[in-house]
Amino acid sequence: MDAFYASVELLRYPQLKGLPMVIGGGRRREAEMFERLRQAWPEREWGPATLDRIPVDFFPRLKDYVGRGVATTATYAARQFGVGSAMGLMKAAKLCPDAILLPVDFEEVKRLSRLFKQTILEIAPVMQDRGVDEVYIDFTDVPGGQREGGRVLARLIQKSIFQVTGLTCSIGVAPNKLLAKMASEFNKPNGISIVQPEDLQSLIWPLPCRKINGVGPKADAKLQSHGIHTIGELAAREKHWLVETFGKSYGAWLHESAWGRDDRPVETESEPVSMSRETTFDRDLHAVRDRAEAGAVLTRLCEQVAADLQRKGYTGRTIGIKITFDNFEKVTRDTTIAVATADAAVIRRHAGLCLKRVDLSRRFRLLGVRVGKLVKPGTEGAEAAHYSGATPPPRHPKADHERTDLLFPELD
Repeated sequence: MDAFYASVELLRYPQLKGLPMVIGGGRRREAEMFERLRQAWPEREWGPATLDRIPVDFFPRLKDYVGRGVATTATYAARQFGVGSAMGLMKAAKLCPDAILLPVDFEEVKRLSRLFKQTILEIAPVMQDRGVDEVYIDFTDVPGGQREGGRVLARLIQKSIFQVTGLTCSIGVAPNKLLAKMASEFNKPNGISIVQPEDLQSLIWPLPCRKINGVGPKADAKLQSHGIHTIGELAAREKHWLVETFGKSYGAWLHESAWGRDDRPVETESEPVSMSRETTFDRDLHAVRDRAEAGAVLTRLCEQVAADLQRKGYTGRTIGIKITFDNFEKVTRDTTIAVATADAAVIRRHAGLCLKRVDLSRRFRLLGVRVGKLVKPGTEGAEAAHYSGATPPPRHPKADHERTDLLFPELD
C-alpha cells in the first residue's frame, strides 16, 4: 500500500492531498480538536461529518513538535525533503518544518488493512500476509494471472482495492518473492513493475545492496568495506568468498539473492514467533524519580501484550523486556517459565523479574515487553516435550540491582 498510514488520513482530510505530511507523534484527541475548531469558528458546525472542511492552516506543523516520537510514514511530498519512516520527528522537523503532523488512527488503519486484504482474496486466494500494509500474492493458478506477464491481474487488483477503500497500492510482479518485493518499490505510488528473469542484469544489479530485503545497515557497511556497493558487484563475488566472509548460511544466501534466486513459497498461514509491545517516552525516565510512571507503563504494556495473545488465541513461555537508555544503548532480558501463559499478571511479574537484572541507574527512553515461544492452547504437550520441567537459566544472567527494587518493590 502507498504511504498507507498517511493515505488513511487523506481519506479523512482530502484538503491535505499533495501537501507534505508526516504521521506519528501523540495520541488522537478528536474531542479536543472539535472544541478548538468551535472556538476558532463558532459560527460553523464541527464534527466527524465536517472533517474535509477544516482549513489547512488549522493543522499542526512538524516544526512545533517536541518529544521523542518517530515517523510512522510520510507522504511522498514529505519524502522529497528526506523524511522517511522510523525517523525521529525532531530530525524530520529540521528537514521539512512546515509538514503537517498527524497521529496514527490505529483502528481505522486496521479496518482498511482487513478490507484491502479481503478484496485481494476474492481475486487471488493464495495470499501471504506481511503486515498491516503489505502482502505477497501467488498469481500462478489465478485465471488470467499470466496475461501480459501478470500486468492484467495486477491492474484488476489495484482497481478493486481503490474501488473498495479509496486507496492506491503499488505491485511488483516477478518469478519469486525476493524480486517481487524489490519490484514493488520501482514505480510508487500506484505503479506496476514487472521483472522477468532476463531483466536481472538491467533492473536489479544496478540497485544498492540495501534493496535486498534482508541486507541491513551492518551487513551493508561490511559489504561496502569490501568495495561492494551494488547488487551486481555482489553477484560478481564468488560464493566461497561470501561464505568465508559472511558465514556459511548468510554468505550463501547473499550469493543466491544477488542472482535473483528465491524458492520460498507464498505461505497462506504462518504462526507468529512472538508478540510484543513497546513505547518511547516523551522524556527520559529515571528509575527513582519516575518510579510510578515507569511502573504504570510496564503494567500497561503487559496488559496490551496479554490482550493481543488472548485475541489471537496464543499463550507463551518466554517473557522478556527491552530497554533503550538515554545514550541509545539497548538491553534485553528474558526468562522461560514452565507453563505457557496469556495472563497479564503473570507476564507483569516475570517482566518485572527480568528488569531486576538490569542496572537502571541510567535514564531510559524506551521500554518494551515481549512474549515468545508461542503455542495454541491444547497443543502445549507437544511444545513442552522440548523442554525439561525446570525453568532454564536466563541467557544473560545478571545480578539483581537495588535501584530496580526501588522501581518495582513488589518483586522483593
